[in-house]
Amino acid sequence: MTTAYSDHDFVSVKGFSASEMMTEAERYALKKISKRSGATISLAILAGAFIGLAFLFYTTVTTGNDGASWGLNRLAGGFAFSMGLILIVIFEGELFTSTVLSSISWANNQVGIGKLLSTWAKVYFGNFLGAMLVVLLVSAAGMYQLDGGQWGLNVLNIAQHKLHHTWLEAFTLGVLCNILVCTAIWLTFCSANPIVKAVMTMLPVAMFVSSGFEHSIANMFMVPLGIVVANFSPESFWAGLGVNASQYADLTINHFLVNNLVPVTLGNIVGGAVLVGLANWGIYRKQLLQPEMLSINVPVTINKASKDTIMMNNLKVKDLMNKSPIVLKASDRTSDAIDILLAHNLTGAPVCDSQQFVVGFFSVHDAMVNLWCEDYLPDSKQCIGELMRDEVTALNCEETIIDVAEFLVMDKEKVFPVSSMGIATSFSSLSLKDRVKEAKVSKPHILPVLEHGKLVGVISRSDVLQALRPLYDNSVEQPHLAEVM
Repeated sequence: MTTAYSDHDFVSVKGFSASEMMTEAERYALKKISKRSGATISLAILAGAFIGLAFLFYTTVTTGNDGASWGLNRLAGGFAFSMGLILIVIFEGELFTSTVLSSISWANNQVGIGKLLSTWAKVYFGNFLGAMLVVLLVSAAGMYQLDGGQWGLNVLNIAQHKLHHTWLEAFTLGVLCNILVCTAIWLTFCSANPIVKAVMTMLPVAMFVSSGFEHSIANMFMVPLGIVVANFSPESFWAGLGVNASQYADLTINHFLVNNLVPVTLGNIVGGAVLVGLANWGIYRKQLLQPEMLSINVPVTINKASKDTIMMNNLKVKDLMNKSPIVLKASDRTSDAIDILLAHNLTGAPVCDSQQFVVGFFSVHDAMVNLWCEDYLPDSKQCIGELMRDEVTALNCEETIIDVAEFLVMDKEKVFPVSSMGIATSFSSLSLKDRVKEAKVSKPHILPVLEHGKLVGVISRSDVLQALRPLYDNSVEQPHLAEVM
């Protein structure tokens, strides 16, 4: 059995290991498919706009550098473009090329293929709207005239180049691109620190951009912008450059869709969903099923209680737990989940996948917080996957009740403030009982119980108290109940 760590522990002490990153990826994928449609599309529009702004940065950085080294010029543009993915990661936007990692949830049987494809379609559509918004703004601003029109010429050449790959080339470049994009996203799972996340995205993105790989959402911005410049620029623009507009007659919507967007999109799906998402799932998922691995499916460590009784020594969690608990799914509508909790007079329930692995915990507190945040006008289609807590404290079914009781009521760091070497770190004139009463303890009222990593029941504080109730009747007959310090 291992000690469960909080997000704060990971940030301040160390990053996640490869297998722990797989756990983070599963949470990431589950959140992608659990969002309500309105939130998904809104965040997708934001991400599409960020990608458009990033390509503006790329175009500006690479314009007028004819005398610079070809490779260094593209590298500089690649680092500039990485700003787009950094913004998406920090603002938790929905980008199609990273959303395809939700294939992990399909592999875990947490979502059907219909729901999966529907989520991808919503994000793709939202990204398109965001990219088109930036195209309109850039066109209205006349940015193609920058640097005497060289900026616009750079846009035209980049867009035209993208339309002259063969289908196989476009598809393969799409595969290579999204291997790197999804790898960049995967690297952000190594830490909860936003600065670390930002730095981790830069090199993979710079590599795919400088290598000329094809990104479907970036192309949704860049090629339409080229089409607008080619078809709506005034004669003065062409005259100033000494270029004939007919040279860019191939920049058409039909040419873009057939020869670029379709094969690149398919390549992005294969590269991200299959070669990164499902490949890592196949490598690490089995390891996560082992009890020694750190994840939310691993019971918290409970130390031997400092008080002991003969009566309770052999009474274990599995003897008292509810073996047929109410279990929720991340895809359950919030309103339905609330009805279930109210009907069974519960304050919360574990959220599991189809294999009975715990993926979160949803409580009435989570619902009340959401109501307040939404000004008491919640979305009726919202799912609990958006609201549940994915950091779950769980118990091993073999724990003794007396140890669980102490875990629930004792904050040992405050009651016995000592360093790892046993040296006192603070002193108090209060008695032991007073120190226990003064210590504020916040532990769950309902705890999932696991066996071999899977949910086998739940146990509540009331269940524990009911088991301890006979001690009051036997207290006179058992004067030997002494503190073991």
